[in-house]
Amino acid sequence: MTRVWKWNRPVTVREVLEDLQQERSIAYTTVMTVLDNLHQKGWVRREAEGRAYRYEAVSTRAAYSAALMNDAWSQSDNPAAALVAFFGMMSQEQRRALRDAVHIVQGPEEGPEQGADSGETRVTPDAAHEKRVEKPDEKPVEASGEKQGEKPGENPDSGPGGTGR
Repeated sequence: MTRVWKWNRPVTVREVLEDLQQERSIAYTTVMTVLDNLHQKGWVRREAEGRAYRYEAVSTRAAYSAALMNDAWSQSDNPAAALVAFFGMMSQEQRRALRDAVHIVQGPEEGPEQGADSGETRVTPDAAHEKRVEKPDEKPVEASGEKQGEKPGENPDSGPGGTGR
């Protein structure tokens, strides 16, 4: 799938084979079987071209990743806490990408307090930074084992510059 996504166009077994053979020895039938399995599972569609097929991804890699994240998140018994924990694992670059994505989805007319009266659990900007989750009309609850007021990943018992983990 990596090559099908990377090339972003219909590909033949031969094209994938030749690219893979630059890295390792692999048989034509192996590549053909994998692409056929991907077709049967609905990951790629194929169109006959002479005696061969051209395979094309059904969705983008980004859409596939989003579906995986959504599936994992929806299985959590505490989705807000799961998101806070996930955000805590992100690098600064990933957090910037997330912030940019949220701005794209929200659009310029929606503010950060949008949906505050809906009664749904939400992560406030301060709560996300301090790893707390707030529910309307309730006090903040901790979403991880860290004490309130500590910065994410910071453990005062660990000594200078350490995380204690």
